Amino acid sequence: MKYLPMSALLYVLFSVVAHAQNPSTSDILIADFEGETYDPWKSEGEAFGTGPAKGTLDGQMNISGFEGKGLVNSFLNGDRTTGTLTSPPINIERKYLTFLIGGGGHAGKTCMNLLVDGKVVYTVAGTNTMPGGNEALEPGFWDVSNLIGKTVALQIVDDATGGWGHINVDHIVQTNTKPRLPDLARREKSFTVENRYLIIPIQDQANIPANIGSQEKPTGQIQLFVGDKEVRRYDLSIAPTANDTNWYAFFDLSAYQEMAARVVASRVTPEGFELIKQSNQVPGAENFYKEPYRPQFHFTQKVGWNNDPNGMVYHDGTWHFFFQHNPVSLQWGNMTWGHAISKDLLHWEQQPDKLFPSTMARGACFSGGATVDIHNTAGWGKNTLVAFLTDTGAGESVAYSTDGGKSFTMYEGNPVVKHQGRDPKVIWYAYDDTDKPLNETAKKLGGHWVMVVYDEHPEHQRNAAFYTSTNLKEWTEQSHLPGYYECTELFELPVDGDAQNRRWVVFAADAQYAIGTFDGKTFTPQHEGKHQVHWGRYYASQTFDNAPHGRRIQMGWLQVPAPGTYNQHFSFPHELTLRTTDDGIRMFAKPIEEIAQLRTKSNTAKPQELLAKKPMRLPVSSDLLDVRMTLEVGTATSIEVKLPGRTIQYDVKGQKLNEAPLKPVDGRIRIQVLADRSLTEIVGNDGRVFISGDGPAKIDASEVLVTAIGGDAKLLSLEAHELMSIWKK
Repeated sequence: MKYLPMSALLYVLFSVVAHAQNPSTSDILIADFEGETYDPWKSEGEAFGTGPAKGTLDGQMNISGFEGKGLVNSFLNGDRTTGTLTSPPINIERKYLTFLIGGGGHAGKTCMNLLVDGKVVYTVAGTNTMPGGNEALEPGFWDVSNLIGKTVALQIVDDATGGWGHINVDHIVQTNTKPRLPDLARREKSFTVENRYLIIPIQDQANIPANIGSQEKPTGQIQLFVGDKEVRRYDLSIAPTANDTNWYAFFDLSAYQEMAARVVASRVTPEGFELIKQSNQVPGAENFYKEPYRPQFHFTQKVGWNNDPNGMVYHDGTWHFFFQHNPVSLQWGNMTWGHAISKDLLHWEQQPDKLFPSTMARGACFSGGATVDIHNTAGWGKNTLVAFLTDTGAGESVAYSTDGGKSFTMYEGNPVVKHQGRDPKVIWYAYDDTDKPLNETAKKLGGHWVMVVYDEHPEHQRNAAFYTSTNLKEWTEQSHLPGYYECTELFELPVDGDAQNRRWVVFAADAQYAIGTFDGKTFTPQHEGKHQVHWGRYYASQTFDNAPHGRRIQMGWLQVPAPGTYNQHFSFPHELTLRTTDDGIRMFAKPIEEIAQLRTKSNTAKPQELLAKKPMRLPVSSDLLDVRMTLEVGTATSIEVKLPGRTIQYDVKGQKLNEAPLKPVDGRIRIQVLADRSLTEIVGNDGRVFISGDGPAKIDASEVLVTAIGGDAKLLSLEAHELMSIWKK
């Protein structure tokens, strides 16, 4: 099927040449929709009614851009109605078919199709997919010169029921006069895939706020078709010229080599469209990870926006880290699952994106987790990598990979859970002697699957909902835990390393958690309220499923903006443990021990007294640091630690490390600081608190200073480990 979508042409001017004196070249009016009925067109369903609309319908924004008084307008009774409007047979006698079109821009759902022998040959959608927009009809055309002499039919389709779930069409004409496109228009080109990337010039603001609600709307759209299948669709702002290009987005074409493809872009200039092309190199890639603000031992994506970590799982010797990604903008939107892999949790290789909005999912690909189906409970094969996501057009959905995460297939039975909520995380619950199996299947398997998912419920309000399954496809609602919001997850840990003394933890996006028991269906907290381990700009974390040796390793979204080709950050991986404290059992989060592999030089200071206002200086020669110290607070009222471009403060009287509460243990505090470019992570008392924040770009580094204020203290140990970049090969 060949697509030639020509909607979203803005301010299109047609060169009109009169041919009235030569009937063989005169324009042929197919339909102007000025009558009381559609006759001889055939209307089916409810959306189109019995005849053309006379302009704007009830509840609709003002319609403009149509000719005369009537037009096709499927907003009858709102966006919830559906239907089709089909023409009688039409003989193609001219080179071009022109029309006016507007309304919803949902490919295949709010569109006009040209049919030959019942098969869609050309199709065009409306102009809007996002909130806002307008109801202006815009000129479009198809080159139908290859169909001259053939009989075709036109079918106007409204098969969408959500926002912009309607289509507007008017004034369909055959003509031999090719329309002249303006500077800003919808354009397309076909090609055979021969290079690795399709590169796209992006015009995007450099200073991006961390608040995802404050982003500006994209101005256009791009679609990529391979063969007859649409494989990418993104809203974006394409740069009008090379000089206006801030950076280049890219689609990885590795999976489509030697295949026929076509790219369609709306609201794009001729020069901007010319810059959309195949390449084996992404412009600017030579500078990736060399930028002065780019972290050197934290993973960041090459370009675009990120937020939540997703699908974190260990599978066949590889750590898989998926993440919420907008590959064509520095702002939130177009939620896609980005992907990176690692063998050691330190060095990451970004992979092609894996789960795509609109073309793979029905809506956007929101957050979720991943697991390994070791027992082949779903029937997709042993050790299949299975991802769970919120498809905003369907519900909680499943995608699976049988090639180690290189590609994913959406389960045809999606959604597997439909409710008001998002962010499913699935784990395997293994039985012990005290468990009662769900059923005979679960008894044979020795356990069952558990999904914990954020839920909004009339009775339970915002809550963590628990579902069970034995095959990853059919799920049974079991219980609700009120008071939890977004990105909830469930895991078990030993207390103080004692495998015989274990607790379950429910953890949510705000880094607050509860400790308790779980019987495979219901979580029961063992304390009032919630506890907290993370502070600062840390949000929407996740832990790796199936990690070896029972490790529970977590990463979070750091809401710290960046000024270049990418925006937002991720934390350094940290290992979670449960330990007994004077306050009871608490979660600890400590950077993974593998960080020691990055050391290039270690600087140490001898134990010494810290006299008030007399700083202790430790020379360093790098701004990439892992600094660790132990202090007796003594009579000091505060202790100040200065690293290159940063100041950390411990308030002895208020018992706070920066903003996080932290009590001395036996009169001592331990502080660890990870200093990377743009990021700072501060760890108190071996992980009792973990504080995430921003940091300076590349900076000259000469020393670490520790100062007692308001009294004396004692430095028991100080190490400043200089770290290598994970990006240097």
